[in-house]
Amino acid sequence: MGLQLTKVDRVETITKEDFIKKYFKPQKPVVIERFIEDWPAYSKWSLDYMKDIAGDKKVPLYDDRPVDYKDGFNEPHAVMKMSEYVDLLKKEPTKFRIFLWNILKEVPQLQKDFKFPDFGLRLMKGLPMLFFGGKNSYTFMHYDIDLANIFHFHFEGKKKCILFDQKQNKYLYKIPNSLITREDIDFNDPDFEKWPALKKVKGYVAELEHGNVLYMPEGWWHYMRYITPGFSMSLRAIARTPKNLGKAIYNVFIMRTIDNIMRRLKGQKWIDWKNEQAIVRTNNRIKVIRK
Repeated sequence: MGLQLTKVDRVETITKEDFIKKYFKPQKPVVIERFIEDWPAYSKWSLDYMKDIAGDKKVPLYDDRPVDYKDGFNEPHAVMKMSEYVDLLKKEPTKFRIFLWNILKEVPQLQKDFKFPDFGLRLMKGLPMLFFGGKNSYTFMHYDIDLANIFHFHFEGKKKCILFDQKQNKYLYKIPNSLITREDIDFNDPDFEKWPALKKVKGYVAELEHGNVLYMPEGWWHYMRYITPGFSMSLRAIARTPKNLGKAIYNVFIMRTIDNIMRRLKGQKWIDWKNEQAIVRTNNRIKVIRK
């Protein structure tokens, strides 16, 4: 038995009108298989190319260690030259990932290799971010703080993506005052004895290959696992629904502030309390649902 996952719709290409009608308005994910073949990046971008063009750049690295109260927001666990990191990816599996690397800032010439596509949404021009990972490395299940509409362009290798909408929160062991689930849940192969609520969760799954684009609707949970070494670029558009826009503002200005204050005041006890509450609150919700 595994998670109840439906395969994400796949289309070869799509018009702006069809995308808005079939996927943006109903807030439904889709994989577009052949949307960027006219980009120079489609034929140029590879791990070797990134090593050549950005080899001397120092990049922030993250792994799958649990959150520690001393960690700042998105604080990296290590730093390495891009050339060394690509060599590591090709040599052996590694848990180190590059997360939210701003290519506009670091390697301006890469801007010439892609364009901002017209999906009918206003994409944020200053925030194209790159994500790299080695074989079997993964991100924790999370959703983005700004609940943006995300277009995830994948390059080199294969990547598995598991998605849930916000309606599934009650089953996901969500950490309070946070954007993640319990970090000890293996969404690739969950232990239903330990995490029984996951038997009820319903989501989507997609596998991405070079040149594929995954649209993730506003505030959707996502877990990314690199089947082989590779990298992706995300472009984002601001949340459009008033409810999600309000949540985004709350997350950025209130939730994050509260969490930082509590970490300073309570230290690891705050992290431990939140982890425990994720179980308590999920179990309580399940009891209510059963009644």
